Amino acid sequence: VTDSEAALRNFLRDPEMKWLQRNFKRAKAVLIAPEIVKAGFIFGGSGGRALLVARDPKTGEWRGPVFYNMATASVGFQAGLSVSESITLVMTDKGFNSLLATSVKFGGDASVAAGPVGAGAKSDVVADLIAFSRSKGVYGGLNLDGTVVTANDDWNQAFFGKKVLPPDVLVRGDVKSAQATKLLTAVARS
Repeated sequence: VTDSEAALRNFLRDPEMKWLQRNFKRAKAVLIAPEIVKAGFIFGGSGGRALLVARDPKTGEWRGPVFYNMATASVGFQAGLSVSESITLVMTDKGFNSLLATSVKFGGDASVAAGPVGAGAKSDVVADLIAFSRSKGVYGGLNLDGTVVTANDDWNQAFFGKKVLPPDVLVRGDVKSAQATKLLTAVARS
């Protein structure tokens, strides 16, 4: 949670992320992955953990987080290693509802697009999910198309002290944790 809050601050302060900053309040939910590792030599893959917070459409209150695993596999001419942080704005009900399932494939179950980057980015992007990444390493970026996202039941149970499903936390608001207060406050201010 603390790492996700730091990643959120990084994106909201980055002068290259103007589009994200201008459109953050339109998002129905936000998927934050503070660390995604991508490695490859011919065969490659990336993976990491993320958390999702969502806005209650009636009250505007932010709820969450729910923890997820992210994984992508690839084949082709590739070599290198990078570590990225990623924020994905969930812009549609379809995108949000797909993340409530036990597993979702970006680009299959919900459309994903790379967010416009740069101080002058004014592009109109139409997609269920709009992903932004900041990378360090040999790879120049992160492609989330084809990424499989699954709820991390172990982390959710450890965080909330009982077995929970994403709708319990994000839709019904039945389950809350004081450990999330600082993150939810930071998201609400954005």
